[in-house]
Amino acid sequence: MPRNEELFSSICKGDRNAVQEIVQKAMDDGDDIVELLNNSMIPAMREMGEKFSCNEVYVPDMLIAARAMQTGLDLIGPSLAKEGHKTAATVCIGTVKGDLHDIGKNLVAMMLKGAGYQVIDLGVDCDIDQFEEAVSQGATAVLCSALLTTTMPYMKTVVEHFRDRPGVQVVIGGAPVTKEYADEIGADGYGSDANQAVKVLDASIGI
Repeated sequence: MPRNEELFSSICKGDRNAVQEIVQKAMDDGDDIVELLNNSMIPAMREMGEKFSCNEVYVPDMLIAARAMQTGLDLIGPSLAKEGHKTAATVCIGTVKGDLHDIGKNLVAMMLKGAGYQVIDLGVDCDIDQFEEAVSQGATAVLCSALLTTTMPYMKTVVEHFRDRPGVQVVIGGAPVTKEYADEIGADGYGSDANQAVKVLDASIGI
């Protein structure tokens, strides 16, 4: 199935009503929902991610695009489950203990969902037990966010907790976080923005 240009464009523009109409019509017409997702919907969010990284679009643009994407996902979700569609992987994400900021974390979570990942969103002020519970539910990557320099040390605590755990990666990010800090504490990956976080996971699982 070729890319549905109307759907692709509507997601990029954040037009939730148009996305709902296009996806519903595709379902009514018996179109291949998996191909619609893989050829039109996921590429739209990846396109927005690339533009975000290049400062061609900004946080509000990303948020409305992600919400439009979610509108489509909500419609096709039951059909995907019925067809046994597998997500790229299950990951968990949370702002670390002591930090209550969530705008960046929410944007990364939306981007990950748009890229085909199953996301366990743990919210804010997350401690080891919460990340551990998500791993017990199948998360193979733990994503930690922080906006405060005072909460960054807890990322090291999370990294050390999962360091010897086979099959579990810890990826960190946030405004004050740097690649140098990620290397210093031994994190498995670092995302400078939402799009980069998706790319890090794609590379690690071989997409």
